[in-house]
Amino acid sequence: MTSVPRPLAPRLLMLLAALVLAVTLLPAVSASAAAPYDGANYREEYFEMGDQLGTRLHADVLRSKKFSWSVRQPVVLVVSPYTNHNGSTTDLDLQGGNGPNNRFYDFLGLTDALDEGYTFVQVDLPGNGGSSGCNDWGGPVEQGAVKAAVEWAHRQPWSNGNVGMIGKSYDGWTGLMGMAQDPIGLEAVVSMEPVFSGYRYLYNNGVRFVNSVTTNALFQVIDAKPGALNDDAEYHVTGAPQAYCYGLNIGLQQQDSEDVAFWAGRDLVRQAAGSDIPLFLTQGFLETNTKVDAAVSFWNAIDHSHGENRAWFGQFDHVRGWDRVGGNALNLEARSETGREDFAEQVMVFLDEHLKGIEPQKDEEIETMAIQDNLGRYREEQAYPPADMQLFTTPLTTGSYADSLTGSSLWTSSQPMPHDVWLAGEPTVSFEVTTTAPRANIVANVYDVEDGAGRGTLIHRGTMLLRRTGTQQVTFPLYAQDWVVQEGHRIVVQVKATDSFWVHAPTGQTVTVSDAEIALPFLTEDRKDFLEGGSTPRLENHLGRTTAVQTGTQTDFAIPGEL
Repeated sequence: MTSVPRPLAPRLLMLLAALVLAVTLLPAVSASAAAPYDGANYREEYFEMGDQLGTRLHADVLRSKKFSWSVRQPVVLVVSPYTNHNGSTTDLDLQGGNGPNNRFYDFLGLTDALDEGYTFVQVDLPGNGGSSGCNDWGGPVEQGAVKAAVEWAHRQPWSNGNVGMIGKSYDGWTGLMGMAQDPIGLEAVVSMEPVFSGYRYLYNNGVRFVNSVTTNALFQVIDAKPGALNDDAEYHVTGAPQAYCYGLNIGLQQQDSEDVAFWAGRDLVRQAAGSDIPLFLTQGFLETNTKVDAAVSFWNAIDHSHGENRAWFGQFDHVRGWDRVGGNALNLEARSETGREDFAEQVMVFLDEHLKGIEPQKDEEIETMAIQDNLGRYREEQAYPPADMQLFTTPLTTGSYADSLTGSSLWTSSQPMPHDVWLAGEPTVSFEVTTTAPRANIVANVYDVEDGAGRGTLIHRGTMLLRRTGTQQVTFPLYAQDWVVQEGHRIVVQVKATDSFWVHAPTGQTVTVSDAEIALPFLTEDRKDFLEGGSTPRLENHLGRTTAVQTGTQTDFAIPGEL
């Protein structure tokens, strides 16, 4: 049975109203509308989505002036809430809006995609930009819009029928929606740092992230934002806000259980399972926005039998594969956020293969998976976790802790490692716990600790809401990482109630842990061959932020032999 969310309390409604007001006053924070791309012809199009509400979708279409509109070209498509002519998110660009949003102009500049014979299309999701209707935050309305946009681009007289989707974050999510919907014409997807599950973006096993409230309100503000002053009447009339969905969206997203129909409809791990549409995915192990949770599950759920999927999993945060620190993507003197310089080039090889039928040359071949470890090294893998990964299980310290913001922790420290060991994938923790009231919290963190240092670097983390009262057995995965624990270092596991990474609601009770273990994913074969690339700014920041740990009581961890 689908549970129904409780009505939002008046205080929460006041908070959301204040938040909506606040975000409308935020300064510009991202891409904004601009003149049509230099050297490009530009047109706006409207088309029917084909739903029962009569939703009309708005598209911006760019093509190099070198090609007439009678030439059929493959289409690179973005379907997004961020392509309003008036700015990408909550920023306003009322005076400058006289053309398409420049959200992906950096991609066009890096790749010369227009001059290389691609038509670039941006379609606004329902309720956003110049599209009518109302958003439903990754639900059936938006998924239907993605399908309609792909099939519209597929059948246009200027299209050769082959469509590839590209995007980052939310419009990386829409690419995965395309894989789930399997529209006619979709031949490839490039998805950078996407959402894999709407629920897991806002919750981790029942425990909230701070954006479980703020993100919901933010996207209603983005939906309500008008076009730019220079847009024509059709853009303003078609894209006028239809706020009937706003309160419903915010209310339904407060359901903290994944086992409800609302969240099932936004779980692309299940919906895209078995998809054979070629995917080029990026995922940061150190992501703090679209976390690595569900990334490995999604990757392993799709069809790999054709051998055409590609991925980068690395020590970076919420960035595009071509992003740079200290300058824009076109400034080659700036530093790569991913530690590699060839992402845009690889994307074009991928698109050329699947949209133009151009087989990669020997020196253009793309590794199946480029995996980056904590030493900054990239290597190729054929699967993740790799085939030689084995789980080694170790019992953890038992006892009790207070379900509070400042409660004590249960610590388990390994022996100093007799040789390097290599973690690759998602650990799993299992506990037998006893509670006296429902909705207690449990957190498990794994650290890499230089022996005697007293401070550790976080490797893995995870949490769960203990919904029941009494004694129960719980098991949950921790976030994936690829991490070499060097000889002489210890692995330390912390079990506690709360962590600032999430927004917990402590119950104040005592939680008793009577049985506990962790299964750690170790490589059993060494890696000697590495790809070009190096450390990232995000990795260096992470290594510099250590946490106080306790290593007094030692347990001999089960570990593999020397690699």
